[in-house]
Amino acid sequence: MKNELLLQALKGETVDRPPVWMMRQAGRYLPDFMKLREKYDFFTRCQTPELATEITLMPIDQIGVDAAIIFSDILVVLQAMNIAVEMREGVGPFLPQPIIDQAALDQVILPDVNERLGYVFEAVKMTKSELNERVPLIGFAGAPWTLLCYAVQGQGSKNFDRAKAFCFQEPAMAKELLQKITTTTIAYLREKIKAGADVIQIFDSWGGLLSPTDYQEFSWPYIQQIIDALSGTVPLIVFGKGCWFALQEMSKSGASALGIDWTCTARNARYLSGGQITLQGNFDPSRLLSPIPEIKTQVKQMIHAFGKDRYIVNLGHGILPNIPVDHAKAFVDAVKEYQS
Repeated sequence: MKNELLLQALKGETVDRPPVWMMRQAGRYLPDFMKLREKYDFFTRCQTPELATEITLMPIDQIGVDAAIIFSDILVVLQAMNIAVEMREGVGPFLPQPIIDQAALDQVILPDVNERLGYVFEAVKMTKSELNERVPLIGFAGAPWTLLCYAVQGQGSKNFDRAKAFCFQEPAMAKELLQKITTTTIAYLREKIKAGADVIQIFDSWGGLLSPTDYQEFSWPYIQQIIDALSGTVPLIVFGKGCWFALQEMSKSGASALGIDWTCTARNARYLSGGQITLQGNFDPSRLLSPIPEIKTQVKQMIHAFGKDRYIVNLGHGILPNIPVDHAKAFVDAVKEYQS
């Protein structure tokens, strides 16, 4: 591997500067991505290995990040499980038949992941070949709780009230669904690793909507199952948006790194996680709309706050579609210019 910074940071090794990548870095802020978006619908882009590879490589070539993350979507796992998922303009993910009762739950299958998701593994293999060991490749999956949110709610939501009600009113059904998602996710990630993923990240985008007690019941145990199943394979990053309250337990889970959002300070994150685990984050994505000199100043302050070792520079959530490309590049360049 020509650039091992990410792998070194995940092992806790001393580095000259921290590695940098951005969640959703292969996305709508890139003009070349938008050109492909005009030609091909969302799931066509996900399901065509050549397109997924081309999109994955864009930020490596154009922004200069230290890692690639395979272009895909967390909801492909639900599709593989016999849950229809559409991407609707102006709505986002839309699931026409949400899981609201036992009859619907009984239709949810444990798929043969190679049969249903082989296109993802092909994209991983193709991307690895095209990368030619320039930087590591990250594979990912959504946390089971986050996938349940979409499966039950039927679309995006600010509070996922129907999903939460389902868990609280029908906990046995909720746990059956969570377990099915977990089992499928483990099989999916194992194949991603076999295909060549160097690192895995679990996205618990909606974990912070649960109380700390409910998080321990409906989210964390299923993430822990995934960590345990993948133990001894590749480094694993867990990102729970709004889940600062679980950092202590997460730090003892066997994960290699924890993602931090912008509402938790570096100091609190280091304290709550025990100071011995690599942390990733936590620049507010909207801050990339600041003037370039301000972005560079804030990035340097952020690295000082976290420390250059056991740290991966990233955003506190995905990059926004309205970010100018030169601002994204300034974020990356500020890290590359960093001197402690």
